[in-house]
Amino acid sequence: MKRIVWQWLVVSSVLLGTWARAEVRPRYGGTLHVTTRAAPTSLDPVQLAGTSDSFAGRGLVSLLFDTLVRMDDAGRVQPALAESWQSSRGNQRWEFRLRQGVKFQDGTIFTGEIAAASLRVANPAWKVTADGNTVAIDVEASDSHLPAELALPRNAIAKRNQQIVGTGPFAVAQWQPGKSVALTANEECWRGRPFLDSIEIEMGRSYRDQMNAFDLRKTDLVELAPEQLHHMTQGGQVLTSASRMELVALVFSKDPLSTEERELRLGLGLSIERGSIRNVILQGTGAPTGSLLPSSISGYGFVFPTAADLQKARQLRNEVRTAFNWTIGYDANDPVSRVLAERIALNAQDAGLSLRPTNSGDVDLRLARIPIAAGDPWVALNELFARIGLPPLKNKGLSVEDLYAEEQTAIARGRVIPLFHLPVAYASSPAVNDCDVRLDGSLNLGRAWLETLRP
Repeated sequence: MKRIVWQWLVVSSVLLGTWARAEVRPRYGGTLHVTTRAAPTSLDPVQLAGTSDSFAGRGLVSLLFDTLVRMDDAGRVQPALAESWQSSRGNQRWEFRLRQGVKFQDGTIFTGEIAAASLRVANPAWKVTADGNTVAIDVEASDSHLPAELALPRNAIAKRNQQIVGTGPFAVAQWQPGKSVALTANEECWRGRPFLDSIEIEMGRSYRDQMNAFDLRKTDLVELAPEQLHHMTQGGQVLTSASRMELVALVFSKDPLSTEERELRLGLGLSIERGSIRNVILQGTGAPTGSLLPSSISGYGFVFPTAADLQKARQLRNEVRTAFNWTIGYDANDPVSRVLAERIALNAQDAGLSLRPTNSGDVDLRLARIPIAAGDPWVALNELFARIGLPPLKNKGLSVEDLYAEEQTAIARGRVIPLFHLPVAYASSPAVNDCDVRLDGSLNLGRAWLETLRP
């Protein structure tokens, strides 16, 4: 009798285990509802990843398009539309052998000519040519980081004709510029058919509006502001980037016109109490920083000082006869940006500096939130320079010491004052599975699926 009972328990355990695994097995079908703050007016990857670069834009590019190479979670270059590559002439010429059998979402065969034409649009300074199944890129100076640059969203391969199409896992079904986009599964995607049938993205929604929609279960995935991370109590799951991939900084509209003005900008940086701002306004999220790149990318971010030095700031102000009445701009659609700007203005006032917050008109400096390009630190720094208004790196070195010297010189120039590095965070409903945050802060929805939850 005991033996029979024991056998039944074993069989039951096996059946229960099988049933449990079946419950979490990915399933096809369903529509995922997403909301974002970004409101792009074009689906061209060059424009999506241009001046309006956002984590939402990066995610949208990855759903519609592919790049020749991609970056893995360790920041290493991996094959994508290109299966292999090699360099010559001292890294001034790169050749990429393309993957065969890939189709665009309209059925067009992926070719080297289309890939070369797409890359020429994104990089007018490059000489890009195609020869059969190979694409060659010639650049003026040696660039060992070019493959990593090809992984950037703006270098996604797009076929531009009457409409823009890619080779990604989803195709555009309906598009209302700046408002919404509906995507449908690409049945013949070279990566494999995605589990989701469709994705509907509503754009231009504030953090507050997104959270209200999430609370009412009108959407499955929303973006979280830094201060919202500690208030997620709706039973969903919080997805965050593995590292702090957003830079909050003060960016001046132009270089200082004199040594005195540069000294006053240094005093402004020394007057800001980053620690207390993080604890109170940002609710303990993120990390104060004096560097452009986070330590997770550069390895040396901690070297740049972040502590306020009000005495030194006042000394610098007293040594300058000319008074500057700066205006600081902020995003009117982001209440926390306004509070940050006002707090920074108060810190500046304590040092004898004049800083007036405003959300309209031309300003002397702005409170900027800049997504950081992931992976290669040289590429990430060069992309930050472009967003700040600094000239591109002429020679990309190989050592950490070279990288540090470039960043230190850029900050000493007085064009930018780094403040915080923030994580990228999202909230998703319990029904969303196999969705994570990429190294660049974008959502990875290519293999996401929806589970049917019991009431």
